[in-house]
Amino acid sequence: MSIDLEIARKATLRPIAAIASRAGIDEEALEPHGKYKAKIGLDFVAAARAQRPRGKLVLVTGINPTPAGEGKTTTTVGLSDALNGLGTRTMVCLREPSLGPCFGVKGGATGGGHAQVVPMEDINLHFTGDFHAITSAHNLLAAMLDNHIYWGNSLGIDTRRIAWRRVMDMNDRALRGIVSSLGGVKNGFPREDGFDITVASEVMAILCLADDMLDLEARLGRIIVGYRRDGSAVTAKDLKADGAMAVLLRDALSPNLVQTLEGNPALVHGGPFANIAHGCNSVMATKLGLALSDVVVTEAGFGADLGAEKFLDIKCRLAGLAPDAVVIVATIRALKMHGGVKKAELGREDVDAVRRGMTNLARHIENIRKFGIKPVVALNHFTSDTAAEEQAVMEAVTALGTDAVVCRHWGEGGKGAEGLAKLVQQRLAAGDAAFKPIYADELPLADKVRTIAREIYHADDIVLGAGVAEKLARFEAQGFGHLPVCIAKTQYSFSADPTLLGAPSGHTLPVRDVRLAAGAGFVVAIAGEVMTMPGLPKVPAAEQIRLDEAGMIEGLF
Repeated sequence: MSIDLEIARKATLRPIAAIASRAGIDEEALEPHGKYKAKIGLDFVAAARAQRPRGKLVLVTGINPTPAGEGKTTTTVGLSDALNGLGTRTMVCLREPSLGPCFGVKGGATGGGHAQVVPMEDINLHFTGDFHAITSAHNLLAAMLDNHIYWGNSLGIDTRRIAWRRVMDMNDRALRGIVSSLGGVKNGFPREDGFDITVASEVMAILCLADDMLDLEARLGRIIVGYRRDGSAVTAKDLKADGAMAVLLRDALSPNLVQTLEGNPALVHGGPFANIAHGCNSVMATKLGLALSDVVVTEAGFGADLGAEKFLDIKCRLAGLAPDAVVIVATIRALKMHGGVKKAELGREDVDAVRRGMTNLARHIENIRKFGIKPVVALNHFTSDTAAEEQAVMEAVTALGTDAVVCRHWGEGGKGAEGLAKLVQQRLAAGDAAFKPIYADELPLADKVRTIAREIYHADDIVLGAGVAEKLARFEAQGFGHLPVCIAKTQYSFSADPTLLGAPSGHTLPVRDVRLAAGAGFVVAIAGEVMTMPGLPKVPAAEQIRLDEAGMIEGLF
């Protein structure tokens, strides 16, 4: 059994009605899913948002991830517990984990040690069924599209220009490219098709960006499934699929309420990946949290070059949000890897490697400042860290004009993050955040990608693959030029090359394809070799996950 799972099982959880009461949620607004998790009714969500003042918003992001681990979710939970412990009414808002990473290599996404949201097993596995609903709604549209073509294709869809793939919430490289409808006339017209992982689905993005049920259905109707021979778009509304899709997503749109190990309320809702999608929890949950608390602590996936940039340029832009503070999480171990140390040698003190790796953290600090926010740094403590290594980080961060603190929430819970919580309180009290996106709405789509590449990735330029410029021009001609862009690239580097650690510059960003997510409200630019359907590693985590003799789960982490 993993240490995290063991700690989670030893916790005494409070009934979900008690957690709701603490958060100011009426018991009649709850739709319980067992004893310790519940959905919150949309009527209550709407009323709370309309009647209560908005709290402060804190974003937790991190340096570029490494196999050494950074603990961004753990820090997000620990900070929330610490703020509550200091008397600041705080709610943590997180994404739901995907089954793909749980059974692949990353593991779960509920935090770790004594800074977790629980019930850990439920959240990491099927939870309240949101991802199943998203998968079903997405694939219903795919089925109705193929069915429409089979029964005469009255909309005149060009079968060579179908843009809607299928999805499943599992890593399966064999499904990246397939041929569907084999077996004769009764099965339709054979064509090339493929699967993405559910967290890359536009339906996932729509659920996470929708403001209410009406907005959800309207966004679903705007999904472009393909094109006619004249280049005009065919939408889900044209197929009359939007209503049924909304029905499947009705319950999924309601935010999920759970708790931290310390009994503080937590909203866990939505789960787009940040390397292939926009990487943030739902707007519904975030805005509800802001109505119920004085401070909301939320995270954005992977490093700040992906998650934070998309949180700031996509979610905040589309939802009318503005962060009041930003925390960047780093670890000594990850900094040493960025400084050239192999994973097997991370236990050995290497102050010089820490200093070399600081280039990565320094780049993220610089980038966040470009959005008008002065970040603070949370150095997530590991037992192998030495005082000399920590001192090297503190000196370097201070030289950059930024505050930093060592955090021990993994081992100590909220008390281990009190120093960070006090820094965040100071930033909130200062009130000097002047958030601004990195690019303007009216900038051409290619120039939006170029701006991110130059300002955030420190690339010299972008290189558009065959047909990409033409696609972008077509999107703009169709009236979508004002949309933000969502870059899908490796999470491990500022570049599109996962082996270029630290803070590379002078590289080019190769954009091999672009996809229009008209319902979600952004354009996806796929850079390098990143895949929208991941594969399992050589030794997947699934090999260690099983039930013991008592029917309890083992191996989940």
